[in-house]
Amino acid sequence: MLAAHGTRSAAGERSLDALAEALRRDRPGWRVELGYLEISSPPLAELLPAVRGPVVVVPLLLAGGYHAHVDLPAVVAAHRPDAVVAGWLGPHRLLTSALVRKLGRAGLRGTDAVLLGAAGSSDPAALADVRAAAHLLAVRLARPVTAAFASAGTPTLREAMERLSSTPATRVAIASYVLAPGYFHDRLAECAGAGLVSEPLGADPDIVRLIWHRYDEALRRAAHPSTARHA
Repeated sequence: MLAAHGTRSAAGERSLDALAEALRRDRPGWRVELGYLEISSPPLAELLPAVRGPVVVVPLLLAGGYHAHVDLPAVVAAHRPDAVVAGWLGPHRLLTSALVRKLGRAGLRGTDAVLLGAAGSSDPAALADVRAAAHLLAVRLARPVTAAFASAGTPTLREAMERLSSTPATRVAIASYVLAPGYFHDRLAECAGAGLVSEPLGADPDIVRLIWHRYDEALRRAAHPSTARHA
C-alpha cells in the first residue's frame, strides 16, 4: 500500500499512478495499491480496511516529519492497526542515483552550482534528512550541494540562490527533491535565477527499487523487531 500525501495537480496524480504501475511491473503478481492522506482519491483511510490480507504501508515521503510521524500512523492505527508501516524513503543512495540521472537529463554541467530543492518542514529531523540527502548527492557529484527549502526550513530557495550568486559558478542547477509534479515542483521551477531545474523523481527505476527495498525491510523488521531501520 503506497501512502502519498495528496495533490491538486492532475499531472502529479498521473505521475504517482505511473509509479504504482511500475512497481506492479517490477514484481508481477504482487498487489500494489495507491492511497492518499488528503486531497486526492482514493483516501488511504477508506482503502486500508477494504484490502484483504496482510498489508505493508510504504510512505511516499522523502523525509520524516508530521505526515510520517503523526498523520500516517494515526490513519493506520484507526483503520488498519494490523498493517506494517515501512520507513519513509530518504535519505538513500538509490535516491541519489535517481537525482543524478534527472540532473544529467536536464543538462547539468561541471561548472554548475547545485541546490537540492525540497518542500521543507517544521520538523528539524525532516530537515536533517534532506540535508543528509544533499550530502550524499555532493559526494556523488564531487561538488558542494546545498539543501534549500520551498516552504518551512532554512535556507530558503531565495536565500540559497543569493548566496550562490556570489560564487564563480556559471549557473545554478536545482535538483528537484520531490516525487511528482505539483505545488512544490512549481515553486522550484519558478525559482528566479536557476539555470536548470530537474524533473520530479517519478517512476525512476531506482525509486521503484527503493520502494521495494523499504517494503522488504519492513517485513524483516516485523519478523525481527530488534532490527533497526537502515538507510
